[in-house]
Amino acid sequence: MLHSIKREWFANLRGDLLAGIVVALALIPEAIAFSIIAGVDPKVGLYASFCIAVVTAFAGGRPGMISAATGAMALLMVTLVRDHGLQYLLAATLLTGVLQIIMAFIRVDVLMRFVSRSVITGFVNALAILIFMAQLPELGGLVWVDGAPSLTLMGWQVYALVVVGLGIIYLLPLLTRAVPSPLVSIVVLTGVAVYLGLDVRTVGDMGELPDALPVFLLPQIPLNLETLTIIFPISMSLAVVGLLESLMTATIVDDLTDTDSNKRRECKAQGIANIGAGLMGGMAGCAMIGQSVINVQSGGRGRLSCLTAGVLLLLMVVFLDEWVSRIPMAALVAVMIMVSIGTFNWASFANLRKHPPSSSLVMLATVIVVVATHNLALGVLVGVLLSGVFFAHKVGQILYIGSELDDAGDTRRYEVVGQVFFSSADAFVAAFDFKEALHKVVIDLHRAHFWDITAISALDKVVVKFRRDGTEVEVIGLNEASATLVDRFAVHDKPDAVERLMGH
Repeated sequence: MLHSIKREWFANLRGDLLAGIVVALALIPEAIAFSIIAGVDPKVGLYASFCIAVVTAFAGGRPGMISAATGAMALLMVTLVRDHGLQYLLAATLLTGVLQIIMAFIRVDVLMRFVSRSVITGFVNALAILIFMAQLPELGGLVWVDGAPSLTLMGWQVYALVVVGLGIIYLLPLLTRAVPSPLVSIVVLTGVAVYLGLDVRTVGDMGELPDALPVFLLPQIPLNLETLTIIFPISMSLAVVGLLESLMTATIVDDLTDTDSNKRRECKAQGIANIGAGLMGGMAGCAMIGQSVINVQSGGRGRLSCLTAGVLLLLMVVFLDEWVSRIPMAALVAVMIMVSIGTFNWASFANLRKHPPSSSLVMLATVIVVVATHNLALGVLVGVLLSGVFFAHKVGQILYIGSELDDAGDTRRYEVVGQVFFSSADAFVAAFDFKEALHKVVIDLHRAHFWDITAISALDKVVVKFRRDGTEVEVIGLNEASATLVDRFAVHDKPDAVERLMGH
């Protein structure tokens, strides 16, 4: 156990501390922005980010992954805050944590097995696009003036700072990797902006930073069935989206670090963290792929990086708010553009021609749905469903049915090879010639497998159609699993088979 603690906490002491500083600085404007999206005070997002990061640092199943308040979760809270207020949001956050712990015990994490590589690639690419799009307001954009679109641009200082910041981020590692280049970029650009007195947007312009530490509190709401009906739908949505994004992020960080993680433990940790956030006056959150990528690329690998980010975030906004508020947003935009570029799977462009069309379509559909709706869960759901449909269609094609007539000319033997289920059931029935005048038909299933009741129903149709014309049918070679399904659900071997098959 001591070896495990040393490996997860102190094996990369310097790298984790420096990476945690970078993440903490990048978390501040995001937590404030997500609070604004949800319609609550900035301190709600900042307290949540602190609490969730600290709790998951100790309880999480994926060392090096950053969890905090997120935009995907904030979007789900808008109507609840607008219609019922902050206290109901805190109660919903507590219930979200409870639901996530329950989901951990019923092993929701195993559902990640059904998420294909194409879906994960699409998820990553979509998130990279969303991260980049989130930076555009800081760089200018389209606004409507007198009913017509007009392009607004920021001052040249903003673009200069972003370009210089990106230059530091990408060129400094060529000289030294002693200090994370994003941290150097933030410090240098802040110093330049303060020294030159540049008129650029800063972190302080995002919202008022809290001036006190969070305190323990319980939501001031009535504990009755009406309250539960109000918060339960929101909490269930938050729980599902939070775990989905956390598990996807954990899988991505696994790939980035070439290590494995405990997904079930991570589900429990997310639940505990959200309960803690609700009790500290914070909103629900989950893992953040952007901040996790920043952490990994800055050298963070252990639990200490996440703990450092959470603790330092709170200390900076409470005790160093005067300095933190001076950080130019352009410096953080440069870091997030780096994250966007580093997150996007650029090889996926070349793979569009190399990979099967179905895989490329799944990836593109996931990207399009996520970017269009800003709903990560919906995009992943569409990708998983498409993957399932394409897989079922592909497996359904692996079915061969051959036949031969005996020397007497009155007995035909059909040999079935492959998988029979809902996708291939029609092809199975169509392979038999019911018009041929035969005394007996033998259906050999030694090399076939029946998977579901649709396949059993198809077998019923074949047998009953032959018997209805006076042909004797013998079914041989069922494996144990298929035979069990036939015994339970088939009607062709039951009395009055024709009537039962026709629903009478």
